[in-house]
Amino acid sequence: MYFEQNPLIRSQDPLHKMQILRWVFNVLLIYAILDVFSLSLCSATAVVAAQQPSCFEADRAALLEFKTSILKDTTEILASWVGRDCCGGEWEGIVCNLSTGRVTGLALQRPDRESALYMKGTLSASLGKLQFLEVMVISGMKQITGPIPESFSNLSHLTQLVLEDNSLGGNIPPFLGQLSSLKIVSLSGNQLRGQIPPSMGGLRNVVSLSLSRNSLSGSIPPTFKNFLTIQSLDVSFNLLSGFIPDCIGSFKNLTYLDLSSNQLSGKLPISLFSLVNLQDMSLSHNQFTGTIPDQIGNLKSLTSLQLSGNKFIGHVPVSISRLHNLWNLNLSRNGFSDPLPKFLGRDIPSLLSIDLSYNNLSLGTVPNWIESRQLSDVNLAGCKLRGNLPRFMKPDSLSSIDLSDNYLTGGIAGFFTNMSSLQKIKLSNNQLKFDVSEIKLPDGISSVDLHSNQLIGHLSSIINNRTSSFLEGVDVSGNRISGVIPEFVEGLNFKVLNIGSNKISGHIPSSISNLIELEKLDTQRNQLTGTLPTSLGLLSKLQWLDISVNALSGKIPNTLLGVEGLKHANFRANRLCGEIPQGRPYNIFPAGAYAHNLCLCGKPLPPCRGKKLADIGQ
Repeated sequence: MYFEQNPLIRSQDPLHKMQILRWVFNVLLIYAILDVFSLSLCSATAVVAAQQPSCFEADRAALLEFKTSILKDTTEILASWVGRDCCGGEWEGIVCNLSTGRVTGLALQRPDRESALYMKGTLSASLGKLQFLEVMVISGMKQITGPIPESFSNLSHLTQLVLEDNSLGGNIPPFLGQLSSLKIVSLSGNQLRGQIPPSMGGLRNVVSLSLSRNSLSGSIPPTFKNFLTIQSLDVSFNLLSGFIPDCIGSFKNLTYLDLSSNQLSGKLPISLFSLVNLQDMSLSHNQFTGTIPDQIGNLKSLTSLQLSGNKFIGHVPVSISRLHNLWNLNLSRNGFSDPLPKFLGRDIPSLLSIDLSYNNLSLGTVPNWIESRQLSDVNLAGCKLRGNLPRFMKPDSLSSIDLSDNYLTGGIAGFFTNMSSLQKIKLSNNQLKFDVSEIKLPDGISSVDLHSNQLIGHLSSIINNRTSSFLEGVDVSGNRISGVIPEFVEGLNFKVLNIGSNKISGHIPSSISNLIELEKLDTQRNQLTGTLPTSLGLLSKLQWLDISVNALSGKIPNTLLGVEGLKHANFRANRLCGEIPQGRPYNIFPAGAYAHNLCLCGKPLPPCRGKKLADIGQ
């Protein structure tokens, strides 16, 4: 396998399944050619059994020289590189032409995305001696550093170069543009910087080019006009600036275009909307201006359109309704204004995900065409919605809902009825007034954000022995919730628990230690009393702890020294006393994190005066 397993595959909701298709497109584009490489590997093994294998000695020496440049290999792939014959099928990741004994393929990849296995070292210049190499895949090795060697300019037979998700640095070498046989190039996920060399325009046969997730700057070279056969172009997550060149509109075979998360600006060129085969276009998180041209309706093949986080203004064009294959529409965080086309939902039958958040829209209520259709994701944050929560007519398909930052007031009773697929709900920063006992959460929900409303009731309505193990995040901060913190049963998988700025009293239960996955705990600005349980030290994954502005007493337990990954802690404005745990990170947090307590001492505060004061509070 040449590419890492995409985590979206584990998801079951409809939108994520569609996102899988987006990812699969790019992978299949590469697999289509790499399958030849894979078949060669299989046939090579079969043929070896029938004939005496051979290995060209210069190629073997070049591979062994590369092996010496790898200082550590926990994948143990290179451990198989022993013996005289690199073409005998025993050298993992190597494919040869058995009639000549020349190495034609090299594929070294981390087993999967979650794996901690790696290679540490550099790309040896010796790989440039593999003169008949057609495929080079070295990916997922985050500790392979250094530049792309100049000697790679000798690889004139190379058709696929995949060096993604390593830590390669320096500039993109100009010679790559001279390797005219290249069809697939991926340098994504490295630490490359500088400008994209104009010489890359020499890749006249390139089908897929990915330079994403680097630190590349400058403009998109006009020499890209030579990419007449390109199908996939991804330069996202860089520092590119300037305009979208008109030449992109001449890429008649282009099906995937991702220019997102750069610093590109200006108006969208009309030529962009002549790409009749384009299926996926993401221009999000740039600085594009102006209106969306009516010609966008010409992109008949488009399935995903993402324009979020720009400076677009004007109306959402009616012509978008001609995109009958569109399933994902994200226009959030722009300056689009009313009115919204009323027949978007009717004319786009495949639409699954809609995001109109944070524009200049004053919707008042959720449009009927959104309430009545079968959607997976509905994001209408900051759209000036008022009144009660909407009643979705086909709730069983909903996976994610974001109606935050509006003026909604009620309607929680029955809201979650039949939302069997719901995973995330965000209703924060509204004017919702209800008792949390009225909430009936779906069993499979993973994230609930209700912060900054006017909720009352007790936490035990949400957190109890019936709480689903799927629930990972709860934020009910900034409400009027009272009562005590309930006991936490085993089996809960909370990663985030934010109950700050309420009216919660009592103590922090020692059963908090059952939240073994917890990464963030925020109980600030409540009325908590008692001592900090020593069991807090068992929360080994905790990164954020805020218990400030309560009435907690006693000592900060030394067991917290067991939480070594803590990045933020705030103990201020309580009644704590005694010595602060003297070890990182507690003794290097700012003094303000411990201010306004009774008698805390020790770094970063002044030292304790004698053992008695240090032990006080125990």
